[in-house]
Amino acid sequence: MFFQHVYDKSLAQASYFIGCQVKGEAIVIDAQRDMDVYLKIAEQNNMKITHIAETHIHADFLSGSRELAAVTGATMYLSDEGPKDWKYEFDHKGLLHGDKIHVGNLSLEILHTPGHTPESISFLLTDHPATDKPVMIFTGDFVFVGDVGRPDLLEKAAGVVGTQEKGAVQMYESIQRFAELPEYVQVWPGHGAGSACGKSLGSVPSSTVGYEKIRNWAFQYASDEKGFVDYLLDGQPEPPKYFAKMKHLNKVERPLLVEVPQHAKLSKAQFLKAYNDGLKVIDTRNKVDFAKGFLPNSINIQGNNSFSTWAGWLLNYQEQFILVAEESQMEDLTRKLMRVGLDNIYGFIEDVSAYDLELQTADVIDMEEFKALAKKDDVQVVDVRNTTEFKAGHVQGADHVFVGTIESNLDKISKDKQVVIHCQSGDRAAIAYSLLRKNGFDEVKNYSGGMKEWLEKGNEVVKN
Repeated sequence: MFFQHVYDKSLAQASYFIGCQVKGEAIVIDAQRDMDVYLKIAEQNNMKITHIAETHIHADFLSGSRELAAVTGATMYLSDEGPKDWKYEFDHKGLLHGDKIHVGNLSLEILHTPGHTPESISFLLTDHPATDKPVMIFTGDFVFVGDVGRPDLLEKAAGVVGTQEKGAVQMYESIQRFAELPEYVQVWPGHGAGSACGKSLGSVPSSTVGYEKIRNWAFQYASDEKGFVDYLLDGQPEPPKYFAKMKHLNKVERPLLVEVPQHAKLSKAQFLKAYNDGLKVIDTRNKVDFAKGFLPNSINIQGNNSFSTWAGWLLNYQEQFILVAEESQMEDLTRKLMRVGLDNIYGFIEDVSAYDLELQTADVIDMEEFKALAKKDDVQVVDVRNTTEFKAGHVQGADHVFVGTIESNLDKISKDKQVVIHCQSGDRAAIAYSLLRKNGFDEVKNYSGGMKEWLEKGNEVVKN
C-alpha cells in the first residue's frame, strides 16, 4: 500500500493519497482545490487516480474533488446519507453506510458518522492481502486528535435552524460506535490544530482508536449524553464568515479552476485607476512594515498561514481586489486564496511608495502607554479577539468587538474617544487597525504586545 498525508498549514486541512502499488490505482480523500499536488504524487509513483472521495460537504475550504475528477477522469464517491435537502447536487457515485470501495487490493468500508454534519462518513481501510483486519480510518471532521467535530456549523454557517442540538446528539451516538473499533486502528482526521472545525484540536497529525479513548475528552462522557452535548456546544469559536459560501459551493455545480492562475503586476496607471475607482487593496506585508507606511484605505492581512482565513472573513466574493506583495509570493498567496474560492485577484503591486500617494502610518504603542491610556475616561479599549478568549480573561474595562465582524459593529466603537485596540499578540489587531482607519476612525492606537505580553508581565485580567 502507498500512503501520503497532504497537509495545508494555511487551513490546517488534511487530505490523503492512498494507492495500491500492485494495481497502480489510487484514491484521494478530501482533495484541496489546487489539486496539482495529487497529480505530482501519482506521476512520481507511477499510479493512476481512479477514485476521489469526500468525508462530507465541507465548510472551511473549497473542495478540489471536481477539479481533480475533471483532469483525471476518476469517479467521485460521495455521501448519500443524511436528509434529502442536504445532498450533493452534481453527478457522483453515492455512498451509504456499509458500502465498500475497492481500489486495487485495498478496500474502504463506509461508516455513516453523523454529528458534525448529517451526511458525514468515515472510510475504514483494509490493506488486502496483507491482512483482513482494518488498519486505518479516515474520519474527516468526525474524530480529531483530542477532539470531535463541532455540530453547530450547519446552523451557524448554512442557516439550517435547529440542527446543532440534533447534531450534538448524533455525534454522541457516533462516537459510541467509533469506540467499538479495534484499538490499533490508526485515526487520520481531516484537520489539525488551528482549524475552526473544533475547539481543541491536537497538533499531532494522527492517532489511534485506543489513544483517543483515553485521551480525547469526548470519550470521557461515555454514559453522560447531556454532559457531552453541553460541553460540545459550549465555547465553540466563531465560524468564519466564508464558511457559508463554502457550504454552498461544495454542494452545487460551479465553475472549475484546474490550474493555478497567474496574475499580472499592475502598471502605475493601471493601479491608480483601479485604486481611485475604489478597488480594495489587501496589503500582505508583515504588520511592522505595514505600520511604517501604508496606502490609505488598504487592509493589512499578513501573508502567513492565517491569510486565507482572514481573507475569507473580510473579502466580498463578488468584488475584485488588489494585493500588495512581492512577485515571488504571488503563487503561494494565489493558492491560499483559491482554497477558499477567492479568485477575483485583479493584480498586484510591490512598492506602496511608488504611486505618489501620501502614505499613512500606524500608531503602535507599548504596554506602559497602554496602561496609562486605559485609565482615562476619554479612552475606549477594544479587545478584538474571539468571544471565548475574551471571556477567559481580558483587561478591566475593555469592550469586545471581534475583528472578523468589526465592520458590522462599528457602532460599538466611539468616534468621540481615543480608541486603543489589542488582540493576543498583534496580528489581528493589525487587521483591525487597518479596518478602523479605512472606516474613518483616525484616533486609533494599537497596543501590539496584546494579551500575551500583558499576562507575561503579571498584569491582572477579568473573567466573564
